[in-house]
Amino acid sequence: MPPRSYLFVPGDRPDRIDKALRSGADAVIVDLEDAVAPPAKDRARDALAAWLGSAAARGVIVRVNAAPTGWFADDLRLCAHPAVVGVVVPKAEDAEVLGAAAATGKAVLPLVETAVGFEAMRALAAAPAVQRLLFGSIDFQADLGIEGDDDALLAFRSRFVLVSRLAGLTAPVDGVTTALGDDAAVEHDTARARRLGFGAKLCIHPRQVAVVNRGFLPGAAEIDWARRVLDAAEAAGGAAVAVDGRMVDAPVLLRARRLLSLATPLAQCGHLAAGAAGTEA
Repeated sequence: MPPRSYLFVPGDRPDRIDKALRSGADAVIVDLEDAVAPPAKDRARDALAAWLGSAAARGVIVRVNAAPTGWFADDLRLCAHPAVVGVVVPKAEDAEVLGAAAATGKAVLPLVETAVGFEAMRALAAAPAVQRLLFGSIDFQADLGIEGDDDALLAFRSRFVLVSRLAGLTAPVDGVTTALGDDAAVEHDTARARRLGFGAKLCIHPRQVAVVNRGFLPGAAEIDWARRVLDAAEAAGGAAVAVDGRMVDAPVLLRARRLLSLATPLAQCGHLAAGAAGTEA
């Protein structure tokens, strides 16, 4: 099961990485970009390198600094470490830049945050080792001068889902919910993301993780419906059948099977798979 939750942790706070890995998040992103002030960039990279060399190190994703910065190349060199399983490329706009990230041998996750990146999404999705697209919704709103997060971003979110499907990628990852301590807001945003076809969400606080993980799993009523659909179809032996007054056809069967596949035990979820760049976790 691909990750449903990606939890950011500041790269200059390596003491928080172990806590993030214990938070229940399906994947942890150590952030060398927005979470670290420019004067602390080199120290943050050194701190992450020390953690990666420790006995506690295990699979994390790293958000490197953007390609035009002076930190990008050094950040990528660090990502070659075996304990790094993926690279988030911020301000993703150029497929060639993603190629440089792919040279680390890790899964590449482009973070689309600008109008230029949005326009280039088809090329980004087709770049080597790209696993899934991430929506940097907050920076995207700022870049386009968009106010509001629901209907105002509906067309853009739907495009992420369409491009991902056409490229054969894992369902995309929606942006963060900035409201800390507001579980209802996280629940609302997660439900919207799942309804639109996203498969995961970025988190900025451990408290958000459980809400996000739960939101991407089918509820009891959905599981019950899926089981009744599959049971009815099996009993019909290929003949036409209806459940709850609605005809069961191929798309309905497909949705029922998908819901039951998502209802697998949480122990099977795990973190982003190491190596095998470009494959699903």
